[in-house]
Amino acid sequence: MRLAGRATHDGTKRYAARFPSLLRSGNYRDLHSLAASSIGLGTYLGAEDSATDSAYVEAIRLALLSGCNVLDSAINYRCQRSERNIGTALAGLVRDGRVARDEIIVATKGGFIPFEDALPADPDDYFRKTYIETGIASPEEIVAGCHVLTPRYIRDQLLRSLTNLGLGTVDIYYVHNPEIQLAEVSREEFLRRMRAVFECLEQEASEGRIQYYGVATWDGFRSPPGAADHLELEELAELAHAVAGDRHRLRVIQLPYNLAMTEALTRPTQTHQGQAMPLLSLPGRLGTYVMSSASILQGRLATDLPAEIASGLGGLTTDAQRALQFARSSPGLGTALVGMKDPRHVRENLAVAAVHPVAGAKIRALFRRA
Repeated sequence: MRLAGRATHDGTKRYAARFPSLLRSGNYRDLHSLAASSIGLGTYLGAEDSATDSAYVEAIRLALLSGCNVLDSAINYRCQRSERNIGTALAGLVRDGRVARDEIIVATKGGFIPFEDALPADPDDYFRKTYIETGIASPEEIVAGCHVLTPRYIRDQLLRSLTNLGLGTVDIYYVHNPEIQLAEVSREEFLRRMRAVFECLEQEASEGRIQYYGVATWDGFRSPPGAADHLELEELAELAHAVAGDRHRLRVIQLPYNLAMTEALTRPTQTHQGQAMPLLSLPGRLGTYVMSSASILQGRLATDLPAEIASGLGGLTTDAQRALQFARSSPGLGTALVGMKDPRHVRENLAVAAVHPVAGAKIRALFRRA
């Protein structure tokens, strides 16, 4: 049984209103009329086992009851188990009347080849039987041995994700690390593939299975112009506009951003109307909401921050909180995602949501020392 509906303006506003102290602190941001928490829960790390499943379900439940209404996953995370953990936690809270479907923003991704529950003994045999023999993908469509970018494949992955999540609609569907394609295909062919996928996702949105779509990258938006894997957000937005005009649904992007990876704020990797600028200068110009992945660099920024950075992010008690405050306070950034499968970390991280963001000028001063 899938939960019907999607995140809505009224639903997310209702959710935010239940946390008045977080409203006053500026925790909720405008994601195309949705009220999105400035800290979101990610589900990337962890073993493919029942203990980790239980931990994630408990952490997701606690986060949703504590003011975090953005959940992020991907079909390949933990062999599809992370999506299922989100589905289990959300369905339980909706059933108990603790949250409503229209209050929660759920995001997932497709593009990588996912396994089922655990790494199979023979991955090649699994892929052949699951995708090749069924006609979902062909061998020549596989890039880097792990990635497929065709409408047929993306549609299949979306439907599998909806089943895993137990949802009728996913609020944000990302094309996952599409820059991988540029290792084996020309940029012209890459853009042709991206346009075809955007056409597919616009159709899926029209039929109600997604609300918005976007691009989640690791290197693409951080790489300098001229790099083989460089992505231009303006170019992708123009593709979406060519497909669906001003009403296109390419409205969210995701990339790594943290104290150690500041390119989105500090380097002019993007171009807009012929002018070079950092990516975080673009959201207001292109109508794109930005989420950061690796906001505390998978825990590596949780300890031993330089004293001058720690002092510049005062009012918090741990380095993990300070690193998260840096990300969520950066001008142009909407939601900072952080992996959380331990209730202690949920409480620690969400304590940051009750603190006002640091002023943009102070963040810009800090990154020079980051």
